[in-house]
Amino acid sequence: MVGPDETFNGTFAYAPHFTDAAGLRMHYVDEGPRDGQVVLCLHGEPTWSYLFRNLIDALRGSYRVVVPDHMGFGKSATPADRSYWLQDHVDNLERFVLGLDLREISLLVHDFGGPVGMGLAARHPERIRRVISTNGPTPFGQPRLAERLTANAQASPWFQWILKAEAEGRLEAVLGELGFNILSTLKLNGFERHALISDNWLQAYAAPFATPAECLGAIGWAKGFATGSHQFEVPDAAARRAIQSRPALAIWGMADRTLQAEHFLPLFSELFAQAPVYKLEGVGHYCLEDAPGTVAAHVAAFLQQT
Repeated sequence: MVGPDETFNGTFAYAPHFTDAAGLRMHYVDEGPRDGQVVLCLHGEPTWSYLFRNLIDALRGSYRVVVPDHMGFGKSATPADRSYWLQDHVDNLERFVLGLDLREISLLVHDFGGPVGMGLAARHPERIRRVISTNGPTPFGQPRLAERLTANAQASPWFQWILKAEAEGRLEAVLGELGFNILSTLKLNGFERHALISDNWLQAYAAPFATPAECLGAIGWAKGFATGSHQFEVPDAAARRAIQSRPALAIWGMADRTLQAEHFLPLFSELFAQAPVYKLEGVGHYCLEDAPGTVAAHVAAFLQQT
């Protein structure tokens, strides 16, 4: 866990906020006017709210930008007595959102934040105003979800790696050293903007995983996929109709090797048939790092137009 006041030499200089609503000490960023429209940003594996720092800066003048760290990531606690499956993170997010009473949410997701956020949308569609995918899957009861996940896993180096490591009994050992191999993990997923790499940047992404005990979140998301332990939230008909009626936007780095566009953009378009999709050539899985200005411009324009 990163220290509550750690800013990584000013690159993440946001006041820390904490809540125990989910039964653990959960950190979140809360920037912008309290009465502004809420933009809820959800990170994935193996990142944390640091991923959204450029977007926070771009939006906080007009919007209330709320960015939680999931259990086991960033400045949030990594309890040893909890499980880290997808459904656990959906439960935590639901308690977080209800605890802060967030409404009219523009849901912005990346990576595993996609299924976590869509789980919230299935349970509380009335609280969702917009959906924005930034290289984040949007599973919402689509009939071909399992087929798409399998096809992607067969083509993705990261998923092949974790499946092999789990089969050989090495997954915990490999991901338990994430603090040391964070750069190779980010690169494996598709990180293209090499000029961004600095000591501060590396420390920010490695610090949450300083010991094997602090890697339970990262291990859980990988192991849940490898063992089939994740349970995707399935919306009822009313929730599906409600969410399909919301404005939506997809921004996808086409050099993403972990969540490949050919498998996941159709998942988005099946749900939001009329929604705009921006395909960013030469941009990898971490589009918020590779093309922060472009992503922020598309998001800001979409929020203003809808």
